[in-house]
Amino acid sequence: MKRKRHSLEQIITKLREADVMLATCPTIAQVGQRLEVSESA
Repeated sequence: MKRKRHSLEQIITKLREADVMLATCPTIAQVGQRLEVSESA
């Protein structure tokens, strides 16, 4: 599967969204799933 590269603006937006979601989601894995990002190996 081809990897998608995100622009700096997209990364900042996702980090801000993640910060808000962490207040309501019980796990970081769920936040990552909702933002459609995966953990790095």
